[in-house]
Amino acid sequence: MESLETELDRARDLDESELADAIESIGFECTRCGACCKAETCGEESEAGADETDTGDDETDREPHTATVFPDEIRDLQEAGDYDFRDVARPMPYGLSEGSDGPEGETFEWALQTDGCGDCTFYEEDDGVGACTVHGDRPLICRTYPFSVALSGTSQPMGEAVDEDGMVRAHECEGLGRDISRAEAEELAGALKERAVRELTEAIAVRDNYEPADPGPGEVVVHDSEGRKRPDGTPIE
Repeated sequence: MESLETELDRARDLDESELADAIESIGFECTRCGACCKAETCGEESEAGADETDTGDDETDREPHTATVFPDEIRDLQEAGDYDFRDVARPMPYGLSEGSDGPEGETFEWALQTDGCGDCTFYEEDDGVGACTVHGDRPLICRTYPFSVALSGTSQPMGEAVDEDGMVRAHECEGLGRDISRAEAEELAGALKERAVRELTEAIAVRDNYEPADPGPGEVVVHDSEGRKRPDGTPIE
């Protein structure tokens, strides 16, 4: 596997015109279905196996929406809507365990906050049409969905790719295959390159700033690119 530094160099060298060509070839138009903003339904399609059945119980069958958000993106969202830190972000759940006093352990980076149903807290729906209440300030992971680039160290949202063209991967979305203008493809390409560079830059900083922690029962430590933090975003000295 290539080093993160090597992959970062590759990300910086990505040709935005070629990325736009690939996006045009795959095609995309947002249908505002909201699938990328809502909790995933488990059950028959669960990775645990086809023997499971969907009980229809939203409280037990829905896996909360998970979207990576960088520390500066959290601050931008806080400023845009006068939100508290916990209104915007939560510790990335991967790596945490459920203890008697709640989640505990160490994790890396942050995920967008979710509501009681597991949907993104900034998602709203009216008659089946989805909308983002912070659309102008939404994180890069949201700006570029359903696309990613084939570089180690970058995120691959919503499982395996369902289509690809060169370095560009497309993930499950009902808007794939639709016509997209060149201007929109170029805008997406620019954001996709920016996201790849940011993800790798963040990953390197997380690695370099990592200091082992020993959280007690019910305690969570988040390691991000700025160091160790509590779930409310305050630094741990």
